[in-house]
Amino acid sequence: MSVLPFDQRDGFIWMNGVLMPAQDAKLHVLSHGLHYGSSVFEGERAYGGKIFKISEHSERFRKSAEILDFEIPYSVAELDAAKQLVVEKNAMQSCYVRPVAWRGSEMMAVSAQNATINVAIAVWDWPSMFDVNEKMRGIRLDIAEFRRPDPATAPCHAKAAGLYMICTISKHRAERRGYADAMMLDWQGRVAECTGANIFFTKDGVIHTPIADCFLDGITRRTVIDLARARGIEVVQRRIMPEELATLDECFICGTGAEVTPVSEVGPYKFTPGQISRTLIEDYTAAVNK
Repeated sequence: MSVLPFDQRDGFIWMNGVLMPAQDAKLHVLSHGLHYGSSVFEGERAYGGKIFKISEHSERFRKSAEILDFEIPYSVAELDAAKQLVVEKNAMQSCYVRPVAWRGSEMMAVSAQNATINVAIAVWDWPSMFDVNEKMRGIRLDIAEFRRPDPATAPCHAKAAGLYMICTISKHRAERRGYADAMMLDWQGRVAECTGANIFFTKDGVIHTPIADCFLDGITRRTVIDLARARGIEVVQRRIMPEELATLDECFICGTGAEVTPVSEVGPYKFTPGQISRTLIEDYTAAVNK
């Protein structure tokens, strides 16, 4: 299937305070963010033209930059307004929203304290991928070879571009093997997350999910936990070893792109998508469309 490259698409991108034609939004090849990974981003989604949890994402965006030792030169309110403007000017209702910030081209070495911090916001069409009945068939996950790093070795609580390198490698490998995605372990061999989504399991009506100490505590993850607890479903955040998966009932992942998506296989382990997954799909769909 042919997909139009993103640099050839029409529409508008907001960049450094200016709304411009999307094809005019460019950066220099010697930008520090390209060479040294000094970049952070957000993944957000608009439903009915309204960005879900817009300010939480802006707050995390600024916090991610702070962790990478730079400051985004726009307030949460300014970022919120810019994101909503881009959605409206592109006349989109259901779309993906991508704020990104990076160090510019003023310095080209590991040290780049005086590089300009650039910020851009783009959107593209992204309707919900499946209806609830299609989702209930479940997707298949591989088990990744790369692991999430020790939090003492990487800025794991930032949504930093460089941390996704091993995710891309792992997802490519999974797709070549016929899987939709891959589940990653942490540096000690415990269940962590998928390449771009958090993971949950159920056992006897209780939800279990890994502790988010070496990977991003996703905004969708927190939303799903709140929705489950509002239903009276117990949620336990704990260490989960991969061999435990043989004893668990349901599995599902969640994220801005995945929303809530049940899983039927993780490597050799099989799951049957059930009522808890269905309930959370429905509750999440209701929450984002309020």
